[in-house]
Amino acid sequence: MKATDDLSPMTGRLVLAATPLGDVGDASSRLVEALATADVIAAEDTRRLRSLAGALNVSPGGRVVSFYEDVETARLPKLIESLHAGQTVLLVTDAGMPSVSDPGFRLVAACVEEDIPVTCLPGPSAVTTALALSGLPCDRFCFEGFAPRKPGERAKWLRELAVEPRTVVFFESPHRVASTLSDAAEVLGGERRAAVCRELTKTYEEIKRGTLAELAEWAADGVRGEITVVLSGAPPRDVSVADLVGEVSERVAAGERLKSAAAEVAEATGVSKKELYDAVLASRK
Repeated sequence: MKATDDLSPMTGRLVLAATPLGDVGDASSRLVEALATADVIAAEDTRRLRSLAGALNVSPGGRVVSFYEDVETARLPKLIESLHAGQTVLLVTDAGMPSVSDPGFRLVAACVEEDIPVTCLPGPSAVTTALALSGLPCDRFCFEGFAPRKPGERAKWLRELAVEPRTVVFFESPHRVASTLSDAAEVLGGERRAAVCRELTKTYEEIKRGTLAELAEWAADGVRGEITVVLSGAPPRDVSVADLVGEVSERVAAGERLKSAAAEVAEATGVSKKELYDAVLASRK
């Protein structure tokens, strides 16, 4: 196989390739070359892969296999076997970077365990695109994957974010984004700022910025498309151990273990974990 530079696809190597979020023009020339030359292409959706290849005017040169969540574990042995045989395996998902809330992590971990080279063809990512467009601080952020589906788990997750100082990025289904934003406004406060990024890079791309209360009201009428939410970090807090006893007690009442709740609140606020734990116990007497 012809290599254009040190990071180009090579034999006996797993190549993770980012694919366009919507606009096919975002595909890199290296992705086009990899599609044409890889021995095996593991695709989250083979139909979407062939549609992308057609739009790029390239014919997949190797064997194409499906690699979505339900078959990921079952496909690993054959893919590892191909890699050990000196073949290049190209991993692509429907959009964005493999492994980021998409199939890929298990295969990468298996390659690391087997000492098989892994490289990446960087490109589109909904996480960093939404973050850059949000208008919120980008110097420190965390990615939370998809918001929990069940209301109780989502409420617990939001309570944890209540003290997260970094900007938070997460994905959400268009069918649940209204309820998630409403819950977030209730738990985190309606004045906390956020951005909802819809259909990134596509024809009907839309970025809605505002407070959680404003965004929850906007989403109540229904939202369509692929959704990425960016949430501002919690403002700095000047609190004492006594100020936090009630917060920990509320989390325990909601089902968390006292030890873990005290530890998380203490870490987020900078107070002593032991002092906070002891203060909660003392408040019960």
